[in-house]
Amino acid sequence: MTVAQAIRDAAAALAQTSDTARLDAEVLMAHALGCSRTDLLLRHMQGDAPEGFAALLERRLAHEPVAYIVGSQEFYGLDLAVSPAVLIPRGDSETLIDAARERLASHPPQRILDLGTGSGALLLAALSIWPEAEGIGIDRSPEVLAIAAANGARHAPNARFLQADWTKAGWNDGLGAFDLILANPPYVEDAADLAPSVRAHEPAGALFAGPDGLDDYRLLIPQLPGLLADCGIAMVEIGWTQAEPVIALATASNCAAILHHDLAGRSRAIEMAKNRIIPLGKAAADD
Repeated sequence: MTVAQAIRDAAAALAQTSDTARLDAEVLMAHALGCSRTDLLLRHMQGDAPEGFAALLERRLAHEPVAYIVGSQEFYGLDLAVSPAVLIPRGDSETLIDAARERLASHPPQRILDLGTGSGALLLAALSIWPEAEGIGIDRSPEVLAIAAANGARHAPNARFLQADWTKAGWNDGLGAFDLILANPPYVEDAADLAPSVRAHEPAGALFAGPDGLDDYRLLIPQLPGLLADCGIAMVEIGWTQAEPVIALATASNCAAILHHDLAGRSRAIEMAKNRIIPLGKAAADD
């Protein structure tokens, strides 16, 4: 069977379980051939399908995410290693980086903190914009930190990754103050109806945050003012229905807050600053 026919058959089989069936098939085939997707489409379509493709397809048919099967995911133009230990970086999270980039255009951050760094996606994306900044990512899992550190070695060798858990007393001792804090904490309701590829495969500790999805916000947001420099900002990802309660938590912690939307127009990030009004620049006005 040719590569082209195998991709067509795979896409047809995946159509019942994936909204991106053709893309999934092409990415898996490129991985099986050890080439890029572009190279696949330009040079390999009439060749013989590799034997290893069938096993990859079976894994995808069982709802395993493509990123875990191939071991990588692109985020903000960076190719990042991922495993089932870390949440798969998603394009919606780029909202935090875009909003921070616009807000800090005239005063680049000198120190950046990524809370719950996972694969290191947010921190490494920020350091791709501000390579001279000091960047620190924290996570509670040594396995996760190993993946983040490997990604950091490829994309931002100056990044540091530390083990810390914001649910534990003293976790932030000695960290100092930051000009930019990025956070994508768990925010999914425990009983949320999730796709099998998410609930069965992505790490529960990075997803779920109590009955209303707000448990980690309640712990983390009151601690942000103590980590922010006087003119610093925090960008915190939220679920699209959570803007009101998260802004309320920010206000109760003496933080000004602005809502930012993703490309689909959904609420996606809350920008916070302590004890001051955030100047309404273009990013905030557009949102």
